[in-house]
Amino acid sequence: MGGATALLGPRRAAAGAAVLAALLAYYVWQDSLPRLGLWGDIALIAVVLIPAVFALVWFVLPLRQATGLLAVAAAAVALALVLHFVHAQIPANFVKLAATTAVAFWFLGWFESVTWVALVALIIPWVDAYSVWRGPTHHIVKHQQHLFSALSFAFPVPGEHGAANLGVPDLLFFALFLAAAARWRLRVGWTWLALTASLGGTIALAVWLELAGLPALPGLALGFLVPNADRIWRAVRNEGFGSLQRDGA
Repeated sequence: MGGATALLGPRRAAAGAAVLAALLAYYVWQDSLPRLGLWGDIALIAVVLIPAVFALVWFVLPLRQATGLLAVAAAAVALALVLHFVHAQIPANFVKLAATTAVAFWFLGWFESVTWVALVALIIPWVDAYSVWRGPTHHIVKHQQHLFSALSFAFPVPGEHGAANLGVPDLLFFALFLAAAARWRLRVGWTWLALTASLGGTIALAVWLELAGLPALPGLALGFLVPNADRIWRAVRNEGFGSLQRDGA
């Protein structure tokens, strides 16, 4: 714990703890809050809950340089499974976020250049679209709701038992893209804003079109590529790999 706080810095750690406490309070008492109606719920999720949840990823960005990330991820996955099976859904939700973030930070360590991340961003939307429309995600959402619940992060709406859900791959690639922006000194703030806006927009679009769900990774890919297009292109043109300075703040 002390090592993590040292990497984060006291202000960053305190801010993250405050946001997490506020989120946990909302999750615990959201049943007793007044209902907002369909589009009020969508606005709350898109403008408040999604930014607050993914602010936690922003706060822990310095931990991408920590050692033992894979062990932390494995322990968090095991804990999330235990919490899910004992029906402790609120802590399980946030432990899943911690697990996928740790996996993303560890996975980013294998990338030699920002151009590798850009290539992934160009490929994954097609894979995700197929999975959601005809592949395993489609099957899980339609026929195995219990499994989808275990493999997703819930954003509950006030005064009801309903929730919007994002799959764990969405959590993973959010953290991967944001950490890549920090590592290669891209526009971290704009990247975070674009990534969070893409998730809220995807949920709103799915509701508007009356669909069971839409793939979130196309929006996340654009959220990484669009704010940083010029710098990524400069990296491709100058050296192809590794031309941008690593390990920005």
